[in-house]
Amino acid sequence: MSYSLELLKQLAHGLAAQFGRDCEIVIHDLTKQDLESSVVYIENGHVTHREIGDGPSPVVLASKLKTPETLEDHLGYLTRTAEGKVLKSSTMYIRGDDGNVDYILSINYDITGLMAVESALHSLTGSEPLAPRTEPTKITHNVNDLLDSLIEQSVALVGKPVPLMTKDDKVQAIQFLNNAGAFLITKSGDKVSQYFGISKYTLYSYIGEKK
Repeated sequence: MSYSLELLKQLAHGLAAQFGRDCEIVIHDLTKQDLESSVVYIENGHVTHREIGDGPSPVVLASKLKTPETLEDHLGYLTRTAEGKVLKSSTMYIRGDDGNVDYILSINYDITGLMAVESALHSLTGSEPLAPRTEPTKITHNVNDLLDSLIEQSVALVGKPVPLMTKDDKVQAIQFLNNAGAFLITKSGDKVSQYFGISKYTLYSYIGEKK
């Protein structure tokens, strides 16, 4: 069964009305040639300050690198905004009749205030500290910010600044970027090459190097 964009918009509007202004609903259109403006509908965009025409999230890029049958909905994970809001997010892949993913429906619920209440209640009733949470994925507005975020993640993965990286370190970082879909972004190769201080030829050789 395929879902039209209008039906998804109706569903998004209903979810936003049900859960209130702290619940952002976003639709990404993967049928577009230009994924750099993949957001085609949004409810309660004030949660992340995104709007129609903004760029893809990491899950959108990752979806283009995988075969449709391997993609599974990702539910109940944490993300964060640039200003530090923590969101409970879910991502659902909407397929067409041919089995390809046509749209991504994302739900982002701002739980920042609820976490503060949880912490306050635990300080009164708990005997052990709250378990640390996994670092949330950063939500970005455009492909430039997304690429910057992915580069930051690649450096954090290696665990050392670029001037101290060996060739193997840079290979690890660049292959992380490749697997994350960073090079689907227009002219990302130029920025990554400059950031890591290597040529475009070296960049492509690192991408193809065996792990």
